[in-house]
Amino acid sequence: MPPRSSLPLALTQGDPAGIGPDITLAAWLRRAELNLPPFLFLGDAAVLAARASQLGLTVPFAVTDPTNARNIFPDALPILPIEAGMSVIAGEPDVATAKGTIAAIETAVSLSMSGQTSAVVTNPIAKSVLYDAGFGFPGHTEFLADLATRATGKPVMPVMLLAGPKLRAIPVTIHIALKEVPEALTSDLIAETCRITDHDLRSRFGISKPRLAVAGLNPHAGENGALGKEDDEIVRPAIDMLRSEGIDAFGPLPADTMFHDDARRRYDVAICMYHDQALIPAKALGFDDSVNVTLGLPFVRTSPDHGTAFGIAGKGIAKEDSLVAALKLASEISSKTGNNP
Repeated sequence: MPPRSSLPLALTQGDPAGIGPDITLAAWLRRAELNLPPFLFLGDAAVLAARASQLGLTVPFAVTDPTNARNIFPDALPILPIEAGMSVIAGEPDVATAKGTIAAIETAVSLSMSGQTSAVVTNPIAKSVLYDAGFGFPGHTEFLADLATRATGKPVMPVMLLAGPKLRAIPVTIHIALKEVPEALTSDLIAETCRITDHDLRSRFGISKPRLAVAGLNPHAGENGALGKEDDEIVRPAIDMLRSEGIDAFGPLPADTMFHDDARRRYDVAICMYHDQALIPAKALGFDDSVNVTLGLPFVRTSPDHGTAFGIAGKGIAKEDSLVAALKLASEISSKTGNNP
C-alpha cells in the first residue's frame, strides 16, 4: 500500500445546492497560492460546471479515479463522478439529491478505508433534506461511525472535535435536544470521550501529554449542588476515573470562565457537555478557519465548521477558508498517522 502522504484526499460534494461547489472551486483556484494538498472531488461534474459558470469562474475539470488524481490536480480539478440526481439550482435544496449526497460520503469512506485516498473531507450537508429521504442518522458524525462499524465489524464511538487556531473543543453529547442532555450524560460516556480524545491528540496531533479541561454541565459547575447535582454525581467521578488512568483531565470547570485567553493556555482541549457549549466558543474564536474533525474513526475525517449556507450559494460571496483549513489539517493528520490512523 502506498504511503498516505502520496495519496489524494477524498472531498465529498455535500448538498449540491449549498456552498460546497462554490468553496470547492474557490479552493482549487487557490491551490498553488495556498499549497493545497491534492484532492479528488466526489460528486456531479455537471453541478460543478454549472456553478463555475454562474460564478464566472474558469475551471478545467477531469473525470478520473484516485490513482491519477494527484497528477491531474495541478492542471485540472479531478472528479470521481457521482450524479446529483437532478438539475441543481444553487440555494434550492431538493430531496432528490439526497441519494447522491449519501453515495459520495459512502464512496469517500470506502476509498480511504481501502487505502486509495489519504483521508475524508466532507462538504456541508443539509440534514433536513436527508431526513426527508429517510436518512436514519442525526448527522454526518454518526453516519461515518456507522460506516466504519460496518466496514470493520467493530463498534466505533465517534468524537466531534472543533479544531481552530485558538481553541480545540469537544461536545460529549452532540445532536440531541438540550432537554435530553442531562439524561444522556453518564460518567462512562464522559470518560470514554476523554479516552478517545487523549489517544487521538497523541497519535494524530503529536501532543505527548494532552491536557483536558472538562466543563461542568450547570452554571458555575453546579455551585456545590445548589445549581444541579450532575457535576458532582456524573462529571466529577468521570474525571477521577480518568486521572487514575494517567489522563490529565481536570474539572468540572465553570464553562463561563473557560474560554478567555489566560484560561485557554492551561489546556489543549475543552471537553464540553453539550453541542452549543463547545461550538459557540469554537466558532466565535475561529469561524472562518476552524475545522470539524471526527476522532475515534479508523480513517481521518475533517470538514468545514459551517453549514450549507443556501442563502449565499451561487452568489460568489462564500468563503473557502474553513474548507482550506479542513483540507490542510486532513493532510497533516494523515501524514502523521501513516497507513494506520
